[in-house]
Parts: sequence; structure tokens; C-alpha cells
Amino acid sequence: MKKTKRNGKNRLIRMKNGKILPVMLYTAISALMLVLLFLHVRPQSLDLDLFSISENTIYAPATVEDQKATAAKKQEAREEVPDQYTLKKEYSDNRVDLVASIFDIIKEVKKESAEKDKGEKEQIKSAEEKLTSDVTDFLSHESVKSLLKASDGELSMTQDSVITAVNDVMSEEIPAGKLEEAKEKAAKELKGNSVPSKLKNAANEIVRFAIIPNYVYDPDKTEQKRQEAADSVQQVQIKQGQILVEENQLIDREVYRKLELTGLLSGANIYKPVGGLLLLIGLFIAALVYFFEKQHKSRLPKNKSLMLFSLITAIVLIVMEVISLFQELEISHIGYLVPIAMGVMLIKLLINERLAILASMILSICGSMMFNQGVTGTFNYEIATYFLISSIAGILFLGKYNRRSKILQAGLFVSFVNIVVMFTLQLIQNTAQSGLEMGTYLIMGAVSGIGSSVLVLGLMPFFESGFGILSTMKLIELSNPNHPLLRKILTETPGTYHHSVMVANLSEAACEAVGANGLLARVGAYYHDIGKTKRPQYFIENQMNIDNPHDKLSPQLSKNIIISHATDGAEMLKEHKMPKELVDIAEQHHGTSLLKFFYYKAKEKGDQTTEEEFRYPGPKPQSKEAAIISVADSVEAAVRSMHNPNPERIEKLVRGIISDKLQDGQFDECDLTLKELNIIAKTLCETLKGIFHSRIEYPDANPKQKVKHS
Repeated sequence: MKKTKRNGKNRLIRMKNGKILPVMLYTAISALMLVLLFLHVRPQSLDLDLFSISENTIYAPATVEDQKATAAKKQEAREEVPDQYTLKKEYSDNRVDLVASIFDIIKEVKKESAEKDKGEKEQIKSAEEKLTSDVTDFLSHESVKSLLKASDGELSMTQDSVITAVNDVMSEEIPAGKLEEAKEKAAKELKGNSVPSKLKNAANEIVRFAIIPNYVYDPDKTEQKRQEAADSVQQVQIKQGQILVEENQLIDREVYRKLELTGLLSGANIYKPVGGLLLLIGLFIAALVYFFEKQHKSRLPKNKSLMLFSLITAIVLIVMEVISLFQELEISHIGYLVPIAMGVMLIKLLINERLAILASMILSICGSMMFNQGVTGTFNYEIATYFLISSIAGILFLGKYNRRSKILQAGLFVSFVNIVVMFTLQLIQNTAQSGLEMGTYLIMGAVSGIGSSVLVLGLMPFFESGFGILSTMKLIELSNPNHPLLRKILTETPGTYHHSVMVANLSEAACEAVGANGLLARVGAYYHDIGKTKRPQYFIENQMNIDNPHDKLSPQLSKNIIISHATDGAEMLKEHKMPKELVDIAEQHHGTSLLKFFYYKAKEKGDQTTEEEFRYPGPKPQSKEAAIISVADSVEAAVRSMHNPNPERIEKLVRGIISDKLQDGQFDECDLTLKELNIIAKTLCETLKGIFHSRIEYPDANPKQKVKHS
């Protein structure tokens, strides 16, 4: 039975410290976000029929493209573009060449007829055979006959006149509809030229034949213009928040189509919002994984920090969800009441500031989706801005040392910031609000800030005890001189108390120099010698006006008394339920170091003994803070016993002590580096120089007496 319980406990510890727990926590927080956020982003589904009457005014939930309307508008734009025509300048050259070829054929026939002595009919027949059919169809027999009878000079003169008329007229645009007008213009121009009267009819026929339309339809250019017109048409969109149908309006086919297009009808597609939520939550989890794996810097173990973060985030999300339910009561801007700063302040106090800033971004985005009722769209950017600024204000106001009064002040500061943000948002949006509404908003903002600080103060003890957290606030409370154990040290061992204060000053400065927890070192130094209160007179700092009891004891007995103060101190701290970090410091501040004085004293007496018998039981310092306190403890005691300490002697002593502990292996189980040990030595020397500064002798009223002042 006991073995089964022990195995179960071991499995629980392995799961808590292993890789399974982070996966479970990431999965749990993702599932919670998905469920809570989907309730607010799922598509609105309306059970409406075609040609029914809408009972409410319906708005578009998102901006979507109306592809059908866009296509119709593009087609309309195409149809508005007229046919495009192009002036074919080459047509003029072609027709001029055609006119020249007609006259060339006439001249050629005349020449052949003269050689072969052909008759008139044969000449006309020969000319018509050589001319193309379209020319002969247009040119009469009389015209051909008159051309054949004309002399070469008359033909040349007529040819030039015809070509000039054709060229002049066809240099301008001649659309098909104005062809006859162009032919009349050419004929009139021809009359003004010097054409023999017997050839005017033939010339006129040739001119009318030669003139053709040269401004013709261009299909490529037309299509290009129409495509440009279509491309210039902007998308027809149904804008987010646009009224699709008003109350008591008939839902005709067009309205029904728009309702269907925006996904408001029954059976709307939910895959898109679910997919979007999964991607968004995936980004949140990726940021958290990166932080905890790469950027995690906290006094808590990684898994414990993640567990604490998940719990706080879940609490805040649930609180936001509960408050968001009141949106159904149409309470305007109920989101202003959410104590959003509570979560990030707890994360800042219990884990660290960087994670708190990341949490403020995540919670602000989630809040903008939870409080989206009454706005068009999925995200309420106004409440997101309010949440983000409120959270950041709480984080920034909390300083390094966070007393309870500081948390209350942070709540008041957040309240003030909330009020300013609300005023700012109302002014930017230029919305008209009544005095009652603004007053309600101000009260909500104030309650949010103050409520955040009150909740932080109320929840902090539960988190500290449940997770074994030694928070900054807890450390400050333990450093209060009125604490029972510190009063015990002060009243029963005043010399030890003074020694502890000096060690606290030294260790805090050294810890902060190497990035360790200076406040933990200070408080740990206050309690590290609490065990001396059991036998105060056996420790030299408390031996005022009394003989040293060790002079009458054997080295072995003295050794047992001295060594026991570390274990006694740890037991006393455990009995008073002090934090484990302080218990460890009391137990480890001497590590396994050798009590050299009593060891050599025993050797001088001839006792058969070994070094192991005169060493502290340990363990060796496990943390930087414990190791630094062990150095500061030895340094302070050694410097206090020096006669006329000066900077050179102090530095030599400090570096000698650190070197001895390093060679003795006292730093083997903590993560101090040689570079950090050098920084610690320099810091201790600088601090000690300020404490043991040189004295100046001032003359007294009695020249025979001198009084030293610090």
C-alpha cells in the first residue's frame, strides 16, 4: 500500500517537472480560449424566408465583396465604351497606286493597239481584260473608250488630278457612314483641276471608285479600352455595419441574396471563424512557448511559472466572460468594469515583468472579442485599447519593491489612467454622451482599478502558499525589524544582529552586481545566524564584558556548539514556517567549510582527529544568493577583526577568502562563474571601503585627550 502511494507520488513529481505538464497546460489554456472566444465570434444565424417580413433591422457583420454586383458593374462599364476606330493611312497609298495602275494599263493597251493596229472594240476589250473586275464593274465602257482615245499628255494630266484629289480626301478620316460625302468632296476638288472636258466623266468615276473608308473599326483597341474600363471599376462591397434590411421590410430576392452572401442565413459557415480562432490562439501559444523556453527568467522553475501563469490567465478570462454576460442586459460599455490589471499585476509580482506585458497583449485581444456586442465586427478596438493601457499602467507603477501600500497605490493609479483613457476615447470618437453615461463610465473605470488592487492583495497569499512562492512583497514583510524572529536576534544577540545587518548590506550589493536576487540575499542574511540565539554567549560578537566560554571547553565540544548554529537556525526557521529559500541560506551559508581555529587547536593538543570531524555538515551553497552570503559572512567577520583596515588590506583579505572557498570546493554546487566571483570581490571591496573609511582626529577641549569620530 505504502509502495503504491510512493510510486504514485513519484509519478506526480515526474509529471510536474517533466515535459508532459507544459503540453497539458498549453492545451488546457488553448481549449479555454477557444470555447470562451467562440461564443462571441460565431456567425449570427437568422431563420428567414424569402418574401417574409424582417422583424428587426439587420446589419452586415463583416465587409464582403458582392461579386455579382461587381460583375454587373464591370459589364455596364464595358458597354459604355464605344467602338474604337483607327485611321488607316496606308489605304491612301494603296488607292493612289491603284489609280496609277489604271492609267498605266490604259497607256499599255494604247501602245499595243498602235503596234498591232487594233480596232476600237478590241482596244476596249483588251483594256477591260487587263483591269480587275471591281474596276470594270465601276468604270463604264464610255469612260474606258474616252481614256483610250485621249493622248498621253491628257492621260498624264488627268492621272495627276485624280491622284491629287484621292490623296487629299483620304488624308482625312473617312468613316463608312461618310463615304458618299468624301466622294462628293473629291469630285468637287477634281472639277477645280485642269482635266480635259472629254475625260472629266472618266476621271470622276475613277475618283469615286478610289475613295474608300479609311477610318475602320479596331477590335483589339476596342477590347483594350473596354477592359480598362472594367478594370477601373471598384469592387462592390457590402460594408461592415451596412443595413441589409430594415425593420418591417420585405425580404426580396436581392435582400435575400445579400443575407446569404454575408453568412447570416441558417447553416452559415462556421469553419472560417473557428479556423481564424485556432490560428490566433496558435500565435498566443507560440509566443508563450518562446518566452518560457528562451526568455524565461524567474526565481520559480519553468513548469511552476507556466502553471501559475495558466491559472491566473484562466481566472481573468472567466471573470471577463462572466461580466460579458451582462451585455445581454444592454448595459453599455460593461467591459470598463473588468479588473483587467489584476491578472498582469499578479503575473508581474509572482513571475516577472516581461511575461506580464505579454499577458496584457493577449488578454486585451481576448477582451476585445468578448465585449464586441453593439459594435460592427468581431473586435471591439475601443475596449482593447482600454484594457491594454490599463494593464500596462498597473505593470509600470509597481516598482522593484512592492509593499502592500504600493499595490493599493497602483490600483488608484490604474483608476486614474482608466478615467483618462475613457475621456480620450470619447473625445477621439466625437460621440455625444450624457452626463449620466459619462458618470457611469467613470465609476466603472475607478472600480476596475481599485478592484484590481484589492483582488491582487486577496489572491496573493493563496498563490504564495499554494505555489511556495517567495514574492518581493513577502520578502519585504520578512525584513521588517518588528518580525518576531528579528526581534529575538536583536534582543538576545545584539552583536549577531549587527553582524547580520552588515552581511545583508554586503551580500545585497554583490548579488545585484551579478544579477542575482539582492532582496532575497538581504533578508536571508538577516536570518542566516538565527541559530546563534540558542547559545549566544558562545559566539564572539555577543561576548561583551564576559570571558570566552570556549577557553574552558575542549575543541570537540566547541566545534559542536559552533557547527550546530547552522542546523539549529534551519530548524528554527522551519518551525516558524519560514520560506524554504531562507531555510536553505541558514543551512548552507557555511557549506562544508573547515573550522580551522578549533581544528588546529585540537591538533596542538595532540588529539587524534581529522578535518572531516571539524567541517560543517553542509550542504554546500546551492544558489548564488547562498554562496554570496557565505562569502560576505566570512569577509565581514574577518574585516571586523582587522586592526586599522585599509583598502589594500581589505582587498587582499576579500580575494583571499574567495580563493580559499573556491579551492575548498564550496562553490561547486552553485552556478557562480569566475567572472562573477571577480565582480563580487570588487563590489565587496567597494562596500567595505565605504563602511571602514578612514577616521579623522578632531582636537578636543582637553589637548591631552583625543576623540575619534566616524
